Amino acid sequence: MLHPASPPGREAIVAADGVELPGVLGVPQRAVGAVVFAHGSGSSRSSSRNVRVAKQLQDAHLATFLFDLLTPEEASDHRNVFDIPLLARRLASATARLRSDDEVGALPVGFFGASTGAAAALWAAVEDPQIRAVVSRGGRPDLARNLLGSVRAPTLLIVGGLDPVVLDVNDEARLYMHCDCELRLVPGATHLFEEPGTLEIVARLARDWFLKHLPR
Repeated sequence: MLHPASPPGREAIVAADGVELPGVLGVPQRAVGAVVFAHGSGSSRSSSRNVRVAKQLQDAHLATFLFDLLTPEEASDHRNVFDIPLLARRLASATARLRSDDEVGALPVGFFGASTGAAAALWAAVEDPQIRAVVSRGGRPDLARNLLGSVRAPTLLIVGGLDPVVLDVNDEARLYMHCDCELRLVPGATHLFEEPGTLEIVARLARDWFLKHLPR
């Protein structure tokens, strides 16, 4: 079972747009890839859901990088939470920080995005052709609709089976995407995957997707 905890790893600061964004880089032994997380609205690097998924990925020899997309002051302005170009730019800065790391900088990189962070992940993946895979959890790909047709990274869209609005959004997004794209439903899960066992399914799906597409 997955259990909430503090973000596992060591501190790694992301410099972007004249601010410093705290992050946590977790590096397991014999890492075969690295996953940068983009959290959703109202969340942070300490998101219990993302931390739990990160632990599962680390167990599968995937390094993880959780960081704050916005400063507390920026996050207090709700417009920033939905400023996808801004969030994508911050994600690109975090990816650059990861690639500068002596321990994991040479690893292939994927993105794990939740809610609005999923739109940022897709946007950033279009601008960075080296991104090997994207996983979206309860994501809002519609917020990056104009770029969906340009996504080349294999993309997994994970949606709760009891989240009909987001399901419709993701189902429509697939019509615009020409990459390897799959939509997977988690039975009995609502938008936040709070139901027992549902987040564990998300972690397994993400793990398998990254292990399929990240390693050389």
